[in-house]
Amino acid sequence: MEATIFGLEEKIDELLVVLDEDIRNMRASLSRLDELRSLVVKHDEAALAGLLETIRGEVDSYHSCELKRQSIRKELAVILGCDIEHVTLSRLEGTLAGEKKAQLAKRKAELRSLAGKLKKEHLKTTMLLSDCARFNGALLRGILELGRTGAITYTSDGATKAQADSGFPDGRGFVNLQG
Repeated sequence: MEATIFGLEEKIDELLVVLDEDIRNMRASLSRLDELRSLVVKHDEAALAGLLETIRGEVDSYHSCELKRQSIRKELAVILGCDIEHVTLSRLEGTLAGEKKAQLAKRKAELRSLAGKLKKEHLKTTMLLSDCARFNGALLRGILELGRTGAITYTSDGATKAQADSGFPDGRGFVNLQG
């Protein structure tokens, strides 16, 4: 019994380290979303490319953290004699007492708070990017409408034919944007 309690406390210590890493990752994600919105508004393509590279470089770290967490959950499931799906922070908190319980509860509350903030920031970023796409589409439609010549032509049988030329030269004549 004592060995099981020691094993549980050892795995909880490992889990606390992983949860701290999760907290750092979530804070970094919040920062990245804020930076992304700022760079999109500024139209800073070079900085956006740099941000993308930074994010790509962090993917392995996030994945490694996820693998560690899942490994610890599997080991905790064995110690607790339950399925891995039942190994949650709430359940672990219920099995602990004293300082370990307080440490786990603190991290759980912080993760819950950060998850709420991350969801909100993700929504803000999605809305900004959606508005940018909508604005760009409207701008492009407006530019293309300005370039249309508006001329109506007739076919040999007298039917009207839509104008295919956009009015924008490509160096060889006119570009057919509709074909």
